[in-house]
Amino acid sequence: MEGPRDEPLGYLLHRVTAALRAEVTTTVLEPLELAVPEYFCMRMLWQSPKSNAQLAREANVSPQAMNKVIRELQDRGLVTRPATVSSGRSLPATLTREGVALLKSLDPQVAEAEDRVLAKLSEQDRREFRRLLLAVG
Repeated sequence: MEGPRDEPLGYLLHRVTAALRAEVTTTVLEPLELAVPEYFCMRMLWQSPKSNAQLAREANVSPQAMNKVIRELQDRGLVTRPATVSSGRSLPATLTREGVALLKSLDPQVAEAEDRVLAKLSEQDRREFRRLLLAVG
């Protein structure tokens, strides 16, 4: 029987990601008619305004796919982009007040979903898991 060291790290991370994504999607995002890419985009914009190209690179998706996400968030009034900029071609997206409020309201729900996925770990193990992920990524 294979032990933890025998499983490829990418496979283990994928399994955790898939479990977390499913839990967050069904219990938190779907009731609000939000998709995971929209949530991730809002989370990235929480840190700072970003261009479509920057968001696409950070999310590892095509600029066309990210543009669709941004447009959907704009249509909902959660993200805004300026019509023009003083220099360059980049139109940095920012969260609106509504977007910030929604993201803040999602945080406790996402934390609860994470707790359900990590329920087999002690609180100390959860903190250590987060610390290790931050150190690596």
